[in-house]
Amino acid sequence: MAYFRNTTVNLLNLHYGIHSLALTGSGSFFVVFLLKSGVPAPAVLAAFAAILAGRFVIRPSVVVLARRTGLKPLVIAGTLASGVQYPLLAEVQGIGAALLALCVVSAVGDTLYWTTYHAYFAALGDAEHRGHQVGAREAVAAVVGIVGPLATGWALTTLGPRIAFDASAIVMVLAALPILWTPNVAVRSDVSGAFRAAIPGVLLFAADGLFAIGYVVVWQIALFLSLGESFAAFGGAMALAALAGAVSGLFLGRLIDTGHGTRAAWVALAALVITTILRAVSYGNAPLAVIANACGALVVCLYVPAFGTAVYNQAKRSPCTLRFHVAAEGGWDAGGATAALICAGLLAGGIPPGACILLSLVGALAAFVLLRGYFVQAEATAARVPAPAEP
Repeated sequence: MAYFRNTTVNLLNLHYGIHSLALTGSGSFFVVFLLKSGVPAPAVLAAFAAILAGRFVIRPSVVVLARRTGLKPLVIAGTLASGVQYPLLAEVQGIGAALLALCVVSAVGDTLYWTTYHAYFAALGDAEHRGHQVGAREAVAAVVGIVGPLATGWALTTLGPRIAFDASAIVMVLAALPILWTPNVAVRSDVSGAFRAAIPGVLLFAADGLFAIGYVVVWQIALFLSLGESFAAFGGAMALAALAGAVSGLFLGRLIDTGHGTRAAWVALAALVITTILRAVSYGNAPLAVIANACGALVVCLYVPAFGTAVYNQAKRSPCTLRFHVAAEGGWDAGGATAALICAGLLAGGIPPGACILLSLVGALAAFVLLRGYFVQAEATAARVPAPAEP
């Protein structure tokens, strides 16, 4: 399989798999642990909005750093910085100084990591195998996602939050190791037209941010409450979801790379709509909520390869992949913060979580329109390119 021959991408996917062990472990419990520690649901969403606002403000500084160091050192630094938030999470006890410190550290770590990682992956991956490579990455993350939530749920229940979250910080250190064997990517000091080229990415990321808050963050709150606020039950539900979607991403990635991205976008939208509605109506019903959560893993494997293919290929064609992602992920921060504040206000006003989850359909529809437009244009361009002559 040609898409596995890129050693650098293989190392990046190994890194992402280890990183996902922490992300699907302690990261999955980030929101619900705040809830369990005494932070009301509206305040949890407000804190999430504050993190995103902080990311939006400091993200341009990544370009200044990257011009001096290149992308590789910042991906490593971002991985390590992201791990620091988990020990801080264990210290949160309601609204207070620990929550404020967590918001600041999360904003810095997430900004440094995600901005540089996405730009790095875009620069080093292969456009013709992008769907396969993103699909393989998400399949690895899905397999790891079976272990992460089970282990963290067990550790939180039996060993306590400090040990559970400190373990995730150690995993983040290990995740940085594969990056040591990948090449650096320089960032030019002066680039013209980079941010203009990022406009499609900004719109797509903003739509994804609008979608993700209700579909992921509010849903995690709803699922946790539906399962009786049990860490063990929540971890089991997340592991079951990962098991359900462990191989689906490879199939859709192949569909995209063979010129059927438009069809893939339609399939992803249908899965998104059905799962979102199921999640909205399952609040308070534990068995139905577990099923709705399991359906979400399939959505990830359908949606992420389509989304990632469009974004990474747009970034690689732009004058600067880093500047593209600084602008595009600023769109995610703006869309996500807006959705989080809206949902916080609705929950504070007594609106049930299901209504907030349904709001994510607005972002899903916008993302579909943008993805379909990208794949229609990409497939039309591919059709105009003559096939290579037989030797």
